[in-house]
Amino acid sequence: MAEWLSIIGIGEDGPDGLSAASRHALRSAAAVFGGPRHLAMIDHPDRRPWPVPFSIAPVLALRGQPVAVLASGDPFWHGAGGTLAAALAPGEWRAFPAPSVFSLAAARIGWRIEDTLCLGLHAAPLAGLRPHLAPGRRAILTLRDGAAVAELARWLAAEGFGDSALAVMEHLGGARERIRHARAEALDLADIGALVAVAVTVQGAGRIMPHASGLADDWFDHDGQITKRPVRALALSALAPRPGEMLWDIGAGSGSVGIEWLLADPSCRAVAIERDVARAERARGNADRLGAGRLAIRAGEALDLLDGLPPPDAVFVGGGGDDALLAALWGRLPAGCRLVAHAVTLETEALLAAWHHAQGGSLLRIELSEAAPLGRRRGWKASYPVVQWSVTR
Repeated sequence: MAEWLSIIGIGEDGPDGLSAASRHALRSAAAVFGGPRHLAMIDHPDRRPWPVPFSIAPVLALRGQPVAVLASGDPFWHGAGGTLAAALAPGEWRAFPAPSVFSLAAARIGWRIEDTLCLGLHAAPLAGLRPHLAPGRRAILTLRDGAAVAELARWLAAEGFGDSALAVMEHLGGARERIRHARAEALDLADIGALVAVAVTVQGAGRIMPHASGLADDWFDHDGQITKRPVRALALSALAPRPGEMLWDIGAGSGSVGIEWLLADPSCRAVAIERDVARAERARGNADRLGAGRLAIRAGEALDLLDGLPPPDAVFVGGGGDDALLAALWGRLPAGCRLVAHAVTLETEALLAAWHHAQGGSLLRIELSEAAPLGRRRGWKASYPVVQWSVTR
């Protein structure tokens, strides 16, 4: 089908900021879709606001006719562009992007975008910033409204980064543009508008989250049911998270393995299965607090839940594994899926040894000792050995 849809980015400066090509596409459209704010900026005989809840169905209903869609700035950054492009063939549409809020913010304060973290937090938890907090780090954030800016300032202070410098930017690119500066712990701006972005220079003495596998155990709230840091690092190394992959974390406990899997890459996905409801809730809290809120939690018996899960690329069995579970997994895992199972008891160790004999892979015995007081001196205090079976289906 020939090109019929124009996806036009528009800024706070309205039609004055549109390119000649964008204005031509707008004039040529029989109908124009957009939010009420954007439609109010233009003069067109057929302006159609998006339905609530949002849907592109009205646009698709006019397929083949000349149609324009207005979106904020770059339509492919949290805009309608990606949704429309996914529903259409490449030759059906053309995009006319305007500068994104991140480009405008960087241009106002002189930051290199390639050296700046850009996050859309207008519809996402602030904890998504947590893995990135380190003194000197620069970030540009889009936020929901003025209340969210105040919430960000309080959250940074609570995390120990209250000395961070904030540049609060409203209505960038328009006649009402305003930029004000404050420290997070001293923010006292009471009249912040809804179209807001904040540039953050992180400062303070808060705890910095390492980006290597094996976070210290005290990053996680737990009741002792946790894969300890050195063993967890070895498990994650064997699981080998890759962008876009899905993990099943069975017997999740505190959720530590699934959370670190998700922290490896923003496109990674994970489902945590935990039979104990209190532990499942604790895992939920850990994930939300550490910036891995996309961790899906399933409370219940693994054998009852497997059929409803999306296909995995890797599976971790951290505890409670038995022959029935391993057999159920082996029959379901797609080719190329990586399975890592841990054993502490002699019975589970024997089970993993039998599966290793039958299916191959690697069998590793992990014995760790840590220096501890022994009278007035020190000695080695051994942990229970852990046996790890890792195999690719």
